[in-house]
Amino acid sequence: MHYTNGNYAAFSKPLKSSTVDGKKAYLIGGGLAALSAAAFLIRDGHMEGRNICILEELSLPGGGCDGVKDDNRGFIIRGGREMEDHFECLWDLYRSIPSLELENASVLDEFYWLNQSDPSSSPVRVTVNQGKDANTLHKFTLSDRAAMELSRLVLTPEEALDDKKITDVFSEDFLASNFWLFWRSMFAFEEWHSAIEMRRYLTRFIHLTHTLTDLSGLRFTKYNQYESLILPLVKYLEAEGVQFRYDTVVTNVEFECKADKKAAKKIQCTSMGEDTSITLTEKDLVFITLGCNTEQSGFGDDNHPAVVPEGIGPSWELWKNIAAQDEAFGRPEKFYGDVAGSNWESATITCLDDKIPEYISKMTGRNPGNGSIVTGGPITVKDSFWLMSWTVSRQPHFKVQPSGQIVAWVYGLFSDVEGDYIKKSMKECTGREIVEEWLYHIGVPAEEIPELAKNHAHCIPCMMPYVTSYFMVRKAGDRPDIVPKGAINFAFIGEHVETPRDTVFTTEYAVRTGMEAVYTLLDVGRGVPEVYGSAFDVRALLKAAASLLDGKKLSDIAMPQDKKMSLGNLLKEANGTVITELLKESGLI
Repeated sequence: MHYTNGNYAAFSKPLKSSTVDGKKAYLIGGGLAALSAAAFLIRDGHMEGRNICILEELSLPGGGCDGVKDDNRGFIIRGGREMEDHFECLWDLYRSIPSLELENASVLDEFYWLNQSDPSSSPVRVTVNQGKDANTLHKFTLSDRAAMELSRLVLTPEEALDDKKITDVFSEDFLASNFWLFWRSMFAFEEWHSAIEMRRYLTRFIHLTHTLTDLSGLRFTKYNQYESLILPLVKYLEAEGVQFRYDTVVTNVEFECKADKKAAKKIQCTSMGEDTSITLTEKDLVFITLGCNTEQSGFGDDNHPAVVPEGIGPSWELWKNIAAQDEAFGRPEKFYGDVAGSNWESATITCLDDKIPEYISKMTGRNPGNGSIVTGGPITVKDSFWLMSWTVSRQPHFKVQPSGQIVAWVYGLFSDVEGDYIKKSMKECTGREIVEEWLYHIGVPAEEIPELAKNHAHCIPCMMPYVTSYFMVRKAGDRPDIVPKGAINFAFIGEHVETPRDTVFTTEYAVRTGMEAVYTLLDVGRGVPEVYGSAFDVRALLKAAASLLDGKKLSDIAMPQDKKMSLGNLLKEANGTVITELLKESGLI
């Protein structure tokens, strides 16, 4: 497996491998990583779909990319997916998946045309004082010290950050900035999360720095991610003959591990309540999804708080059993072992009529019911004790959503802290109480809140104990390689495996791991698109620097006199060169 960029390899079709005939593939987990791997097995590996089987513990596929109308609870979305232009593997996949909405078009075509005609932006990124605009547009408020800390982290080699927290590399100056507020609410980072992952995000998305205050760099699907991304992919796989075995919990994969060779020998599982196993030969391929950030999600309703099931859940138990067999298979306890550090709560709020949407419209200046972008990403309530953020995507968010209803999504990064209007922690709140807290923060008069929450909305809370398990402090080796050294017939996929430079908690990472796994095990004669290299593009770096300085010029930066003189001399030397042109274009001089 190798990486490529440009369109030379991107537009090519790999030749069929001489070894693919007679192989079978088993994919453990039915999330985006496994579904993508199955598609790459067919498209680029030339494997027949009937030789591919997906084992999924739930009764439907998609994993964390969900969006369902539960017959008993109503509409539920545990989270949303923010995408951008340079999700290279994601778009490589979806250029080949037929749209379910448009004839003779791919999912990528559908997505591209939609976001061209209805580009995203946030009319209000941060609010205070019950729905008032905090006026944070183009204001990162980084002190010189905080800006230097940011630059220093980007320049620090990853191996120097093993087991370090964000607070090990940033001071209170940085944590008090608008930049950190935008960052943590958009990506769900906490101060105790991994400095390695923080650095990866900074370098991975450096080309989007100037859009952090208005979220104009984001791209969104027409409907929820299940209906817009998962369902077309599943329909494609089903049409190719791929077998889906639902309600199947894989409890272990047995390996034979030698110094120079590792082979998967048996899959142990419980299917429809009965224990069974699948014996593997060395020609069989196994793709194993490790861990799950939505595992053990607990749901509530209007009158009850969310309740989390006991135990760590099947996906974590599986990884534990696998990891016990070889040190190259990772350390799952680093990711599931601190629920207090990896949990937060979300809630799906269905507005039953136009009473509540009137306040959304008043705040955003947009009509929530016209099918276009509404909030354009999260609106963060800066003075919320829960650090609440909320979003209203294009409506209807579900194909079966009744006309006149609006579905909103709310999350609180601090689930253990007492609220501002409701004097309880979010995890203790019923759905109706969460609605009341949200209504308070979008500017609904206090005397109207109880009646609106009771009669004009419906809310499903969801507590996710491992939702940011991806971000927990780690070091090299805690996440296994996609194909460990010596592995001959298996690969690990999903967000808890290691691939260079890319960032977890994204649709891109899931698809990339599936692609790299297939290309490695089948020796596919085509390169995997490399992670977008904006961190190595001087234009992106200068534009990011100018944005982070909130419009200040290089000459405005506080620095010792000798350094200021050196800077002046360098600028004189560069005068008349392309360097001066680039500095002017970026606004630094």
